[in-house]
Amino acid sequence: MAKQNWKPGNMLYPLPAVMVSCQSSAAHDPLCERPELDGKPNIITVAWAGTVCTNPPMVSISVRPERYSYHLIEESGEFVINLITEKLVKATDYCGVRSGRDVDKFKEMHLTPLASKHIHAPGIAESPVNIECKVREIKPLGSHSMILADVVGVTIDDTLLDEKGKFELNQSGLVTYSHGEYFLLGKKLGTFGYSVKKEKKRSR
Repeated sequence: MAKQNWKPGNMLYPLPAVMVSCQSSAAHDPLCERPELDGKPNIITVAWAGTVCTNPPMVSISVRPERYSYHLIEESGEFVINLITEKLVKATDYCGVRSGRDVDKFKEMHLTPLASKHIHAPGIAESPVNIECKVREIKPLGSHSMILADVVGVTIDDTLLDEKGKFELNQSGLVTYSHGEYFLLGKKLGTFGYSVKKEKKRSR
């Protein structure tokens, strides 16, 4: 198989596409240029998001400092990661190419703010999972800053619970992002640990 050497770049795909909701904690946001948007929650689409620790539960997102949402997260010290489904793909793309300085993304995409339990910023009611986060550290790295945060609460859609109370997240139609394109999660190929799991002996 022939190979080519390319210059260094971000080619780690696929990635979780998520909508991150945030809101200023101040009575007045000096960077908000339109009075009708001042104080309203905003949404930014992020593909560079990940789990960094189990105990304590921590996540990270990477955001360009010039983005309006970066300012909101830096000022308030909190945000909500909202997982997306097939039904939310258009809204996800829109929230990634429009600025909260100019539009009310919740209104334009017909999304519903969901009151958080532990922080001021709301989640997105239409998302199957809302992960409430408090910023622990912001690391400037170059084009992006990595925001490390503690998970302080999780809200799930109870319609995804089966009759035994198991959370069937993978039945919700989750979406990933790969090299500029959105994909619906497809065929299950195995479960964690299946490669070393011993086969059950058949009873005769």
